[in-house]
Amino acid sequence: MKEQEIQANMDKSIEATQRNFNTIRTGRANASLLDRVSVEYYGAETPIKSLATISTIDSQTISIQPFDISCLQAIEKSISISDLGITPNNDGKVIRINVPPLTEERRKEFCKLASKYAEEGKVALRNIRRDAVDKEKKDEKDGLISIDESRDNQSEIQKITDKYIALIETKLSEKEKEILKV
Repeated sequence: MKEQEIQANMDKSIEATQRNFNTIRTGRANASLLDRVSVEYYGAETPIKSLATISTIDSQTISIQPFDISCLQAIEKSISISDLGITPNNDGKVIRINVPPLTEERRKEFCKLASKYAEEGKVALRNIRRDAVDKEKKDEKDGLISIDESRDNQSEIQKITDKYIALIETKLSEKEKEILKV
């Protein structure tokens, strides 16, 4: 694997981890909280953002205006049964969600969830590293590169992996500070 290819794959893992972090509530209204919530719409699981306009009215309120009013109840039900811990209010045309301040216990749960997402990101990075190292070993065995070149490449792959794992740790620490900030 080329260095650029490894870094591109690792960048994708970092982006996926960041998207997961964005779905964790921090006490402020944020439309990305609803990214993981999907609704059964005509027999298919559909993300809410495909069915409605989602906006933040103020720092504590999210507004959801469905394109099709008939799916209003289904959206409300999906939000209610999600693990977000928020209750939607339906006025017949628009769903409003009041984002209450987080309790200390809930903040700790969200920190654990962020740690879990970070660990999943690190596992993805390690898998990319393993695949790249395996390819180096195979090239060495097939005689395409020398033993020294293979070891140098493996060392470089490890340095890249360490850099990206440190980046995930930094993003995790930023997210934990954001969650714990009162």
